[in-house]
Amino acid sequence: MVLTLFDKIWEAHVVARRADGRDLIYVDRHILHELHAPHAFRKLEAAGRNVRRPDLTFSALDHTPSSNPGRDENTNREGAPLIAAMREGSKRNGIRVFDLSDAEHGISHVVAPEIGMVLPGATHAVPDSHACTVGGLGALAFGCGTTELEHILATQVIALKKPKRMRIRLDGRIGPHARAKDVALKILSVIGSSGGRGYTIEYAGAAARALPIEGRLTLCNLTIEMGSRTGLIAPDDSAFSWLYGRPWAPTGAMWERALSEWKTLISDSDAQFDAELCIDCSDLEPQITWGTDPGQVVAISGRVPDPANAEADRRPLLEKALRYMGLTPGMAMEGLPVHRVFIGSCTNARLPDLQEAAAVVRGRKVAQGVHALVVPGSAKVRRDAEALGLDRVFREAGFVWGETGCSMCVGANGDKGERGERILSTTNRNFENRQGAGARTHLVGPTLAAAAAVTGKITDVRKLMTGEV
Repeated sequence: MVLTLFDKIWEAHVVARRADGRDLIYVDRHILHELHAPHAFRKLEAAGRNVRRPDLTFSALDHTPSSNPGRDENTNREGAPLIAAMREGSKRNGIRVFDLSDAEHGISHVVAPEIGMVLPGATHAVPDSHACTVGGLGALAFGCGTTELEHILATQVIALKKPKRMRIRLDGRIGPHARAKDVALKILSVIGSSGGRGYTIEYAGAAARALPIEGRLTLCNLTIEMGSRTGLIAPDDSAFSWLYGRPWAPTGAMWERALSEWKTLISDSDAQFDAELCIDCSDLEPQITWGTDPGQVVAISGRVPDPANAEADRRPLLEKALRYMGLTPGMAMEGLPVHRVFIGSCTNARLPDLQEAAAVVRGRKVAQGVHALVVPGSAKVRRDAEALGLDRVFREAGFVWGETGCSMCVGANGDKGERGERILSTTNRNFENRQGAGARTHLVGPTLAAAAAVTGKITDVRKLMTGEV
C-alpha cells in the first residue's frame, strides 16, 4: 500500500473508527500547561475519573510565570493561582511537573524535543495550538482544547477526522541571511492563513532538508498559522544525530531498534497528495509581517500593499489592518520606528536563534527609547547561552535577559507593549491586541529583531552587517 509519512504515523495509532467518521488516535505522550489543565483536572474530578496514563502525561509551567530576572511564582500575581492549581492537580494525579526551579523547565514545545520526550513517528498532544512544532522531528502532534484535553487525560486517545494531505516542496538553497522563520513567512505570504485548512502539511525538498533541526521546529511551529492543525518533516540522519544522547531518548539496543523503525518514516516515492506547492528559496529575503494576520507578509525590502489591488472581498480586512498598524499603502517597511523588541517564544528561543541575534547585537547598543527583551525557551537553553557568554552580549547592549517561559508571546505574564507601540517580535502571531491593547506587532526572525533593537527602526540586517546603515 502506497502511503505518505502522515498516513504511516496515523494508521499506526488508530485505535478505532467511530460511527461519526472520526478516528480514535492513541497519544504516545502529552504535555499540559497551566492555562487549560487546571480546568480539565476539575472536570475529571467532578466526573469521578482519573488520568489514565500519568506516566505518559507531563505538566509545564510556561504561559504565566514572569520573565523578570529572579522571578518566582508570585511575581506575576495574575498567574499565581493558575500555577498553584496546576501543581495541585498534577500532584493529585501523579503527574510530573516541570516546575520553575526544574533544570528542565521551559516552554513545552521547546522542552519536549530538547529532552527527547517526543520522538520520530510518535503522536503528541498539547492544549496549545503550537503543538505542531515537534513535527520538525517527524512526530505527529495536535493542539487540543480543554474538552479534548479532558478526553485525552481520561482515555489516552483523541478523536479526530482524518485530514487531507498537502506537500510543500521547498527547493533551492537558502541564502546566508534567510532562516526557517523567513521560509515559513514566505509560505504564509503565498497560501495565507487559511491555505492549509483541512490538511496535514509535509515539508519536503532540498531547502527543507538543509534546515537544522531547530529550524525545522520553527518551520513546523508556524504550520498552525497556515490554517493546518499539524505539519511535519520526514526524519533523517540529521534528526537522528540531534536526538542521540538526549535524556529521554532510547539507548543501546533500544536505540538501534528505534533507529531501524525511524528510517522507514518517509513518504513512499509514488504517494499521492491532495495538494502540492513548490517554493524556490534560492533568492529568499528576510521576511516581515506588515498587518494583523500572519499571512500579511512582505520581504524586508518590500512595501505595504495597496488594498485597491486586492480582490474586492479582501479589501475591508486589508484596510482594517492598515488602520490598526498605522500604515498607508506604498510605505517602505525599512525605516519605520520601533519601540519594543522581543526575542523568544516557542518559535525562536532556541540556542541557534539566540546565537544569531547575538552576532548582530555584539559590540552595539540598544537604541535610545527601545525596550529590548530576550527570553530563552528553556532552562537548558539559558544555561547553554550563558556558558557561551551570550547573556553578557545582550546585557552589555542594553537588553533585558529574562527567565524562561512564553513571556511576551501572548502577553499572559505581564510582558506587554503599550498602545501605539510598534513591536518587532520573533513570535508567531500578530493579531490585534495580541501583545498588548493597541500594540502593533511585526513578526520577524531573530536577526531582523536584533537589527531593529540596535538601530531603533525596521532595518534590513544585511545592510547593517555590511555597514550600509
